[in-house]
Amino acid sequence: MGTSDQQIHPANEASPEGLPSLIRFISYEMDHDFDAIVNDHINNQSALAPDSNSSNSSIMISEAAAAAAERESERVHAVSISMPPTPKKVGFAENHKTIDAPDSAAATSKDRKTKFYSQPMPRANTTTASSAGAHASCELPRHPRISKSKDKRFDSFKTWSGGLERQLSNLRGIRNQETEQESVAQPCAEPEPNTPVNIPVDRFFDALEGPELDKLRASEESILPEDKTWPFLLRYPISSFGIILGVSSQAIMWKALATSASTKFLHISMDVNLVLWWISVVLMVIVTFAYALKIIFYFEAVRREYYHPIRVNFFFAPWIALLFLALGLPPSVYQNLPHALWYVLMTPFLCLELKIYGQWMSGGQRRLSKVANPSNHLSVVGNFVGSLLGASMGLKEGPIFFLAVGLAHYTVLFVTLYQRLPTNETLPKELHPVFFLFVAAPSVASMAWANIQGSFDFGARIAYFIALFLYFSLAVRINFFRGFRFSLAWWAYTFPMTGAAIATIKYSIMVNTVVTKCLVVILCTLSTFTVMGLLVTTIIHAFVQRDLFPNDISIAISERKPKTHRRWYHHRRAGSTDIDQFLKYADSAEAKDIEAALSGSVELISTSAPKEVSQD
Repeated sequence: MGTSDQQIHPANEASPEGLPSLIRFISYEMDHDFDAIVNDHINNQSALAPDSNSSNSSIMISEAAAAAAERESERVHAVSISMPPTPKKVGFAENHKTIDAPDSAAATSKDRKTKFYSQPMPRANTTTASSAGAHASCELPRHPRISKSKDKRFDSFKTWSGGLERQLSNLRGIRNQETEQESVAQPCAEPEPNTPVNIPVDRFFDALEGPELDKLRASEESILPEDKTWPFLLRYPISSFGIILGVSSQAIMWKALATSASTKFLHISMDVNLVLWWISVVLMVIVTFAYALKIIFYFEAVRREYYHPIRVNFFFAPWIALLFLALGLPPSVYQNLPHALWYVLMTPFLCLELKIYGQWMSGGQRRLSKVANPSNHLSVVGNFVGSLLGASMGLKEGPIFFLAVGLAHYTVLFVTLYQRLPTNETLPKELHPVFFLFVAAPSVASMAWANIQGSFDFGARIAYFIALFLYFSLAVRINFFRGFRFSLAWWAYTFPMTGAAIATIKYSIMVNTVVTKCLVVILCTLSTFTVMGLLVTTIIHAFVQRDLFPNDISIAISERKPKTHRRWYHHRRAGSTDIDQFLKYADSAEAKDIEAALSGSVELISTSAPKEVSQD
């Protein structure tokens, strides 16, 4: 057995060098036992004659097994490592020598291919490694301002995906490393959401809930992050123009106090009107400039506000503010405004009213009942303010046209808001101030009618008394306007209260009594302190606490509806619930109008249920 070993592995007997080669050592340890056993067995089988008896063969097999057991006891288990397949030289750092590895032909006595028994090194999960590498490559050291401006989650709301912003940066000379870092980080950026094109109004009904449609439904997923504060322009709402409405209406009130014959006993100077008017102009410039930047850089957010069924009413606010500035213009600044200015200011009102009033009429599914909200008064107040300005400028037909349109739709809106359907949600406490918008429309309408007729006659007095009654009915409910945090909705107190005070000044000219004079002082004092308090509070929340503009969730809806897989019995169950609701609220004698209580669920059952179920 020893002889055969020496014949098969002559290179294993001794090494010509003092230090054995690494490759030779590995080959010896990995091949010695297996090759020795196989070759011994082959030689023994070939040495035996065909006529050998079974005793000799058993002896040879036992000897081979004993030799194998002896080698197994003396075997040193080696650790397998990965090496190059055919190394030529191996270097050692200790003695700085280079030892040539022997050829594969000299390592064995027979011509056979080199065998490699080493196992490959374990690899990590490719998906995890690639994601970790991508994440690591994305986290490049950046300047904080650059990292903030490169948040890809807001790109779908930027104008041309931020292209205009980059062009303006290049014009300012800020091309630097932002472009390079963007090109490096582009492969690992998350896929951007699809920019929606013309989101229909019904999509807001499906995705949002609440009386103001400002809350995302549980089945929806916001396309903007809710765990961080959005950029300022993206949070800046169109309702910010309500601040200008409150301050500019004060300029009109103090102008009326200084020029009316019934209030001469107060000795009001026109300087107050001048100061308030310039403050209103400054606020108008600031608010308009900020919203113009939003239009430039985040046009998608502005477009969504315009398509929002309730937020669209606030698009009347900028033009109403311009009308207020024209009405409160001090005589020392300008005397007579040109008639062309009135037509320019009233053109946007006509365009917006054609859109909104048309949706009320032809929207279907009780559109006005779904969006009935006190903020809808803004779409009507503009008609009366425009009529008031036009009549004060000497115009006749135009002011009467807008006054007639405003009266017709105010009647519809007033009845709809008073007759709340069972399916309508009540306003939360945070929106209770908007109830004062009930007072604004009849107050301004009374003054517009008085200017058209030339006197505060019975028509103007009817509208004024309606406004006065609504004012008192809201003022006595003190607890109704307490217990909620400050927001921009509080500015809904201001110009309705100021409008009622101005109408009272006009009424006191015709009815000059102690009661009317006291009423003028009380209402003017309340409106002045309200505007001053809200202005100071707004400045504190905007610049000190910095919580005036929260994230606007109502614009963060996705383009398409989420796919919901509901079975037919779910629709059937929803339909039965609506039927129970109808039976609860409907009168047995007048239960013919099923559509008033069933909000479309019956149609849903008939269209979505399988035919087999409908036949049952």
